[in-house]
Amino acid sequence: MEATASDNKRSQKKTKSARKLGESRFHGLLYVAPWCIGFLLFTLYPFITSFYLSFTRFNLVTDPKWVGLANYIRLFQDPIFKKSISVLFEYVVMEVPLKIVFSLLIAMILNMKIRGINFFRTAYYIPSILGSNVAIAVLWKFIFQSNGLANQVLAAFGVPPVGWFGEQFPALMTIALLRVWEFGSTMVIFLAGLQSVPGELYEAASVDGCSKIRQFFKITVPLLSPTIFYNLVMQLIMAFQEFNGPYLITSGGPQHGTYLLSMYIYDQTFKSYKMGYAAAMSWILFVIILVFTLLVFRYSKYWVFYNDDGKGNDNA
Repeated sequence: MEATASDNKRSQKKTKSARKLGESRFHGLLYVAPWCIGFLLFTLYPFITSFYLSFTRFNLVTDPKWVGLANYIRLFQDPIFKKSISVLFEYVVMEVPLKIVFSLLIAMILNMKIRGINFFRTAYYIPSILGSNVAIAVLWKFIFQSNGLANQVLAAFGVPPVGWFGEQFPALMTIALLRVWEFGSTMVIFLAGLQSVPGELYEAASVDGCSKIRQFFKITVPLLSPTIFYNLVMQLIMAFQEFNGPYLITSGGPQHGTYLLSMYIYDQTFKSYKMGYAAAMSWILFVIILVFTLLVFRYSKYWVFYNDDGKGNDNA
């Protein structure tokens, strides 16, 4: 009898435990359900649908018509597509290194122990909040127009006015500078990384007679390499998808000199209603971003160093 009563108590405890576990799982699923529904409806479904549409001819009015690889074959015969790809790579080469270097430079300045440093950190972060605003892009356009502030400053030093939007290189550089000006988020990440570098290393290097420049390349850069790696990947992804700046400032001119691939996708989608053709371009852009991201990850083991208790970078 005592054994039976003991077995019943154990059985009741197991039942309660199982019920609590079931309730916990239900609550957990309930909490993540909004994210899962949003992911399925607004990410996965459009992702799969766009892949299907890239093999069709679709104009939003008639039903999609299967055309196989015709859209992709046409892409590589399209001179505007080739031009937009070329402009896109030029833009990425300009914008990403400039933003990484400038953000790191500002972060190093803001890492110094000076009075009112918190105010300066806040002030330097503000452009990243305002930079994507349409009004800021329009303001940027006025600054670099023929009689804008930039040329007025140059005139004060006796430099003739520059036609910022008259040729491809200055126009593309002007747009890249707009993105560089939005360095706040990247700078904050660099600043967090700099503050995690032990000060004792700099003190020991100074005692050994190591110059500031040598300290930067031998201490700061290696210890900051994971942060540089993260910012590099994120900036590459965002640069390949750039749209607001060239669309609002130059509209792709002059002569498609700032006509990025994202703008061509937009025009084919919402102006020409060639949804299948635009979907094919979107997948080409996706593959480009994927390839460059994988290349950065692949070669990161040669220059990214993690603090893994002396194991080095063998497992990178």
